[in-house]
Amino acid sequence: MKKTLIIIRWIVGLLFIFSGLIKVNDPLGLSYKMQEFFEVWGIPFFNKYSLFMAVVMNMFEVGCGVALIIGFRIKLTIRLLLLLIIFFTVLTGYALFSGKIKTCGCLGDCLPLTPAMSFGKDIILLVLILFLTIFQKSTPSLFSYFTTNIVLMVSLATCVFVQDMVLNYLPFIDCLPFKVGNNLAEQMQKPKGYIPDSTVITYRYKKGNKLVEFDQNHFPDDFDSSYLYVNRFDKLIRQGTGGAKITDFTLTTTSGNDTTQALFALPKYVLVMDNYYHTSYNEWFDNIRKVKNYCANNNIPVFYVTSQTYDEVNKLAQENIVVLKCDATVIKTAARVNSTYFLMNGATVFDKYSYKSIDKIMKGIIALASK
Repeated sequence: MKKTLIIIRWIVGLLFIFSGLIKVNDPLGLSYKMQEFFEVWGIPFFNKYSLFMAVVMNMFEVGCGVALIIGFRIKLTIRLLLLLIIFFTVLTGYALFSGKIKTCGCLGDCLPLTPAMSFGKDIILLVLILFLTIFQKSTPSLFSYFTTNIVLMVSLATCVFVQDMVLNYLPFIDCLPFKVGNNLAEQMQKPKGYIPDSTVITYRYKKGNKLVEFDQNHFPDDFDSSYLYVNRFDKLIRQGTGGAKITDFTLTTTSGNDTTQALFALPKYVLVMDNYYHTSYNEWFDNIRKVKNYCANNNIPVFYVTSQTYDEVNKLAQENIVVLKCDATVIKTAARVNSTYFLMNGATVFDKYSYKSIDKIMKGIIALASK
């Protein structure tokens, strides 16, 4: 029995650590997935707290995995793991049976799982943790109380440090279709034999104190002004075979002209992707101006890509920087830091950096110019 408990303990602990570390590498990705759930549940108010919740969730997941392996307050740890896996199972079960969420984001963008795979994984973990709950008295600590405290604190501190780094300087491991070396034009192509997802538009209305959902072909017979519109969403009916890795990536001029393919035809250029106004405006603007002047000396144009309309953007026009518009969701996927500098060789991402890595951006421009 002891050997079985040790094996299960290490399997569960390592899986939680692995799952947590993948998301520690990209907490923004998890926050966006949380926002997707909040939107579907009709509670978008929580969107502004999603990043904080993602950071804490990642620390909690890694911390519980480490605590289980080293044997830190084992009774409390197993109970917390049980609550955590019940929570995850409810989420993945909702994603699977509701059809409203395509992926749960359990293992981030590096290892995307279907709702069925995620739900199955959580059911297995739930069984294993229930087994540990029953026999928790037979689960000894690996180290002294002092050592377990130190190991756990170091683990949590490392999670905080790594997440702070990636939020400021981009993820260490880039699993997105906009990663270095990828040809964006190729990523936008649908594969042969492509079958799209089958979805139906579902409407959510409030009648009295009750939320009512129905599709466009099944409006209630008594539908009238007493039904108050809440939102609408696409409900997945049948999973497709997988489409293009990049969708809706369209760059337009401020007058609305599509310039995506014309941009891809350029030999070398820099895209500065940004999704919202910066509190550190002076640093942001100074860096763009430095890069623009440096690129001008190397005959490399600079384009500023945003989903918003700012008065401050007018200053970029004065610096002869062309402003382009793009979908906000696309920018969130491509640019994990506002701003992210994409050094482009045609349609291929030659390199990418956070705006805070100004020295690396300059070196990257030299390398790009010499190609």
